[in-house]
Amino acid sequence: MPRAKGPKFGDWLENVDITEMMKNAKEGYPGDGHYELTTKLSPAFNMRVLWTDLLFTSSPEHIQRILATDFGNYVKGERFQQAMGSVLGVGVFNSDGDMWKFHRSMTRPLFTRDRIELFDRHALICIQQMKKRLEEGYPLDFQDLMGRFTLDAATEFLFGTCFHCLEDGLPYPYYVPTTPSPSSSSPSTSSILPTTTATAASGTTSTNTANNTTNAQKFTTSFLLSQEVISDRERLGPLVWPLMEMWKDKTKEPMDVVGGWIERIVREEEEKMREEEGETLLDHLVEMTDDPTVLRDETLNIMIAGRDTTAATLSFVIYSLAKHPESYKSLREEILRMIGSDTKKPLVYEQVKECKYLRAVINETLRLFPVVPFNIRESIHETTWPSPDPTKEPLYVPAGTKTAYSVFMMHRRPDLWGPDAEEFDPNRFLDHRLKEYVGKNPFIFLPFNAGPRICLGQQFAYNEMSFMLIRLVQHFESFEFCADACEPEFRAPRKEWVSSPQDHAKTFGAGHRKSVDEIFPKLTLTMSVAGGVWINAKEAQAGAETEV
Repeated sequence: MPRAKGPKFGDWLENVDITEMMKNAKEGYPGDGHYELTTKLSPAFNMRVLWTDLLFTSSPEHIQRILATDFGNYVKGERFQQAMGSVLGVGVFNSDGDMWKFHRSMTRPLFTRDRIELFDRHALICIQQMKKRLEEGYPLDFQDLMGRFTLDAATEFLFGTCFHCLEDGLPYPYYVPTTPSPSSSSPSTSSILPTTTATAASGTTSTNTANNTTNAQKFTTSFLLSQEVISDRERLGPLVWPLMEMWKDKTKEPMDVVGGWIERIVREEEEKMREEEGETLLDHLVEMTDDPTVLRDETLNIMIAGRDTTAATLSFVIYSLAKHPESYKSLREEILRMIGSDTKKPLVYEQVKECKYLRAVINETLRLFPVVPFNIRESIHETTWPSPDPTKEPLYVPAGTKTAYSVFMMHRRPDLWGPDAEEFDPNRFLDHRLKEYVGKNPFIFLPFNAGPRICLGQQFAYNEMSFMLIRLVQHFESFEFCADACEPEFRAPRKEWVSSPQDHAKTFGAGHRKSVDEIFPKLTLTMSVAGGVWINAKEAQAGAETEV
């Protein structure tokens, strides 16, 4: 396996300086550092950080083995579970073997149910909040709004009652000197950086302090901060992060808030189940086990999946459509032709399925901005991977070795997706390119994982995103991305991201996109946008359907 060497110390300190990637993870564009090593070495290499092998790959052949064909030889592993345990516990995202199988069996049946009415009801509140803010003459943070939408939908799906985050006011752009309407102001929860999270925790809150609204904001802020901490642990590695938290578990304070909410709701559900039979996911889980730890951990794991991934993808969708108005025009034409402009007419799943361009828009967004861009496993037994160079020997993978992989980088490889791999073009999922690239190797497109651990909520997520986008299209004629509404520290592209054609050629084809993107993709367990996705929108006029 080709081995990376740190530029400062080489082998002397076992590449300790390669932890420069920690800085890249905080301040850079996703893939910074990895792209350079990929270009220099190959799509697979050994980073070996602090005397510990860390294999990395963006090869679909290797990722297929990890996730599917050699699934039994790759686990989350004790090192990963120790780092994540104080947040994810023994939930489905942090378990292996029999415990993982148990969690999958518990949750699988509930994801087969139809949730159209649930999505539609919360989507309507979203639209109302958007119009209210736009009438004031200010942009809105769409990512913050989608975080509220998906949290309300997820909690109602889980518990039968939601957090009512959408009923609270939306944040204003940073440049608004005073809150124009105190009853409708609240701190943004979009950014996942610790500094911004702290601001959200201590900043001005809504004057509506009656119960759920303020508590929901506190829950969301704690939720994000806990994920930031455990993501840092995984990047630092098992030799370093325990030293950084020697005197204090950094997840304890936020998890006291999150865990307190979850445990209270679980207790209430158990009491209710003694009197009547329920139909929520939590009702189903309570029927399967009475272990409070398992119930709490699984509930939290599903909330992460149900909120973060869908909210981020919808935010990336609207950003992409705002920057590509021709794509939004095509999407709007399809939806108004297939479904119509009547926003009061219930959506029918069979009609939604026929909206091919809608699915292509979602898939293209998931290709460029997969919500879990980097992931990791650990090998159980020694094995080999095929060399990216067919003329060379297979690559050796020792037993007990951490194996990291990136679908983010794989999704943008020009040798897998064509020379326009970094361009946003939904038509690639409709024209000859679908057969030419994905048809030849389906494992080059893995937004929902693959193999036995493939996301159970995949169709749930597609439905939720589709119904939300349909309602947005029916209500709004166009969207405009407002970069100047974002705080200056989060604006993009950063000066150091802008590359020359020569730099582009040196980084495996990955220089153009980050040179033009006007958002700052940030990583915790999932990917979102630091500083939010601020937009303006033009409301659709009555009778617009006839113009299409």
